[in-house]
Amino acid sequence: MSIVEPHLPSSDDEELLAAELSSVVSQQTDPERIARMTAELEMGFERMRGTSKGVSIFGSARTPEGTPEYALARETGGRLGEAGFTVITGGGPGIMEAGNRGAQEAGGRSVGLNIELEFEQHGNPYQDVALDFHYFFTRKVMFVRYANAFVVFPGGFGTMDELFEALVLIQTHKVRHFPVLLVGSDFWSGLVAWMHDELATRALISRGDLDLFRVTDDVQEIVAVCAQAATEQGA
Repeated sequence: MSIVEPHLPSSDDEELLAAELSSVVSQQTDPERIARMTAELEMGFERMRGTSKGVSIFGSARTPEGTPEYALARETGGRLGEAGFTVITGGGPGIMEAGNRGAQEAGGRSVGLNIELEFEQHGNPYQDVALDFHYFFTRKVMFVRYANAFVVFPGGFGTMDELFEALVLIQTHKVRHFPVLLVGSDFWSGLVAWMHDELATRALISRGDLDLFRVTDDVQEIVAVCAQAATEQGA
């Protein structure tokens, strides 16, 4: 009879969520995990202290240099940097790299919130401030806490996660209503139409919820909306 070895959690998040395995595969207690999470939040708050006029840029880690999306994210990071914004990204390759790169090249502040992943993630070289996180949720706190706006480029599951989490927080009034800009009308049009035709038509969301975000292809508009939001929020 074969013996099936238990699957060992490969990340801190998996270890945290694998309650049925935690007593077997980990010598850490829940209080110790909570202390580690608290320390990670404290580290983030300390390193990000004083950050003002922040804009979080999201998008695919798989977008290579030489694509229109990379070029547009780099330009956007540069224009935001020139306007005095701190550009905050996930610190990885692709769109994240482009946003950090543009901000740094323009003399703006470039921040990367890195996360340990089995694939895709490696820190890009265009970060003035690089923070490393073990837990997704502690990292997400930083994106929201220190941003006056979200700028979302085409991306996959991770990008969608950040987008819809932001919309839920705004919709439920857990955070102030900050701008959420979806960059790339060709990419986002299908999703927006589906939200209109299915979610709003079926009354699964309110019609007004479709106003919680804006679709644009214009870098000048992105900077203007972010500047207005920063002014309204007293940044």
